[in-house]
Amino acid sequence: MWYDFLKKLPLNVSRQKILGPYIADFYIASAKLVIELDGSQHYFTEGLERDAKRTEFFEKEFGIQVVRIQNTDVKNNFDGVCFYLRDVILKRIPHDPALAAKLEETF
Repeated sequence: MWYDFLKKLPLNVSRQKILGPYIADFYIASAKLVIELDGSQHYFTEGLERDAKRTEFFEKEFGIQVVRIQNTDVKNNFDGVCFYLRDVILKRIPHDPALAAKLEETF
């Protein structure tokens, strides 16, 4: 995900960004967006509860939207995940036609 898509975005994307007591997989400050790539452990009760707490913290403390992507989706539908993330980012950034055009060209 990093090398094939996020690194190429015309935005500053941080990996393993510390936000409060948590570490986000990827963070795009200009879009106030956290992208989490989740393995199977996230879909059991304990993981779901922990993730809900993290998401609530990011939203309440920083106004950050959290997008969770399953690892299997990245593996089985990489293009679809990239298009989805690009659309989310476009909705989250201030309207800038030049930046929007660059994002459209990224993938």
